[in-house]
Amino acid sequence: MQIYLFWGEDDFAIAQAVTSLRQTALDPNWASFNYDKIIADRADAVLEGLDRALTPPFGTGSRFVWLADTTVTQQCSPELFAQLERTLPVLPATTVLMLTSSKKPDSRLKSTKLLVKSAQVREFSPIPPWNEKELAQRVRQVAGELGVKLTATAIELLASSIGSDTRQLYSELEKLLLFAGSRTQPLGPEEVAALVHCHAQTTFQLADAIRSGDTEQALDLVAGLIARNEHGLRISAGLTGKFRIWLWVKVMVAAGDRDDKIAQALDLGNPKRVYYFRQEVKNASLEQLQKTLPLLLELEASLKRGREEVSTLQTKVIELSSLFR
Repeated sequence: MQIYLFWGEDDFAIAQAVTSLRQTALDPNWASFNYDKIIADRADAVLEGLDRALTPPFGTGSRFVWLADTTVTQQCSPELFAQLERTLPVLPATTVLMLTSSKKPDSRLKSTKLLVKSAQVREFSPIPPWNEKELAQRVRQVAGELGVKLTATAIELLASSIGSDTRQLYSELEKLLLFAGSRTQPLGPEEVAALVHCHAQTTFQLADAIRSGDTEQALDLVAGLIARNEHGLRISAGLTGKFRIWLWVKVMVAAGDRDDKIAQALDLGNPKRVYYFRQEVKNASLEQLQKTLPLLLELEASLKRGREEVSTLQTKVIELSSLFR
């Protein structure tokens, strides 16, 4: 018996992990008989999945039952919980039961407590755009999985270019793998820059234009991002990450903290980067930077409510850049 609970907003990373487990568990000759994916957003769908999980596999290999988009860790009736409590302990050793959800499990629910006790739980939330160390580690991990050799500088460039978009990370690394061919030397930043669409860098250029109070340039950069089909929420996330770093640096510099302490607080792999952040915020006041975060929160909320994307971005970019004029 193997039970897994995967949750988080990074649906592509979840799908990749599920596929990897499924390929390990199933005999390819019997996969069509032993694999079930059930959209488990209703109690009867969950019950159906539990029934199938109790069924021994046909032929060789295991049975793989995937309860996708399940809500049992957000709401669970007493009847459904009783069925979970009866079924999970007696699942055959030949069954792999997978539950996935985009929402964080409610730790107060009995069903969540039962699954945490019975299952292997993994979170798949996007890495915050300001957490450069984790973004680089993610690039290193996926590059290792795909067999792409990159220099340390190329890894940093790829992390800053793609941000937390797992789907694009796999896509770009597959492209780099084809480009490398039989080459044994790691790819450098020049080759990565030539092949990879650097959306995050452009978003950071937008942040620089806003911080400089250059409204015209900022609006031109917004237009360029939209023309390349950049999602508004990704632009918002990139801006929020950059301004949050600048605010942290400004606060800690004002408090007299050293660069190594600032780097530790921001989880930066290279403390020397603090010098550049210091230079970037040198002419910005603490009050100006503090006022950016409520505006960026309003931007994110408006986009999530379905407001018209282009005009919403333009309006907030004008407001933000006005703070620095």
